[in-house]
Amino acid sequence: MPEADQSAVELLKSVTLFADLEEGELERFSHVAVPRTFPAGTRVFHEGDDSDACYIVKEGSFRVTREHSDGRAITLATLGPGEIFGELAMLDGDKRSASAEALSEGELLALPANDVRGLLARHPEISLKLVAGLVRRLRAANVRLSRQSFQTVPSRVAGILAQLSREAHDGDGDPAEEVTINMNQTDLAQLAGTSRESVSRFLAELERAGVVRSGRGRVTVLEPDKLRNYIY
Repeated sequence: MPEADQSAVELLKSVTLFADLEEGELERFSHVAVPRTFPAGTRVFHEGDDSDACYIVKEGSFRVTREHSDGRAITLATLGPGEIFGELAMLDGDKRSASAEALSEGELLALPANDVRGLLARHPEISLKLVAGLVRRLRAANVRLSRQSFQTVPSRVAGILAQLSREAHDGDGDPAEEVTINMNQTDLAQLAGTSRESVSRFLAELERAGVVRSGRGRVTVLEPDKLRNYIY
């Protein structure tokens, strides 16, 4: 067996879906992994494409979207290092249910579907661990959907701003310090499942309260702790 790519193994370790896998099992995945680079604004795949691989973010930021029949796009997730997307390609081989694009220049680790399925066929014990990881992700998604169903628009937007603020700090610095989120109102609206006008009105309310400062293509959260007052 070829020597494992240790940088790939370390990245795989950071993926929650693979949390139950042992070192040797992660090394098996690293043997089929292919690094890929994407310039900002380029598509990784389109909704309706064949599912030929799943991807793990190594560097940069990526967005997963789904289009409505009337042409509107809804952002399902914004992903950073250590996060995985397109993982159902490892199991069902169906058409892509969403699109993915690079928000900034980024690098992905691709796990080709055919290679992964072959690996799972040879090592069924790995399959069981991945199923457990997928179930955890499904449960977490159900919790998010349930919570959003009962939240008001301001609560959803405040929750997203709070989450993005935490991610921007990424464990460094004081989480109560101000942070700038490079995202326009349309993208925030897509993440919150609402209109840009609703987001604009709520941001104006937060700005009057001194919680945020809005700019072109960005929002600076001045008082991250105060966002909790709007989440219910």
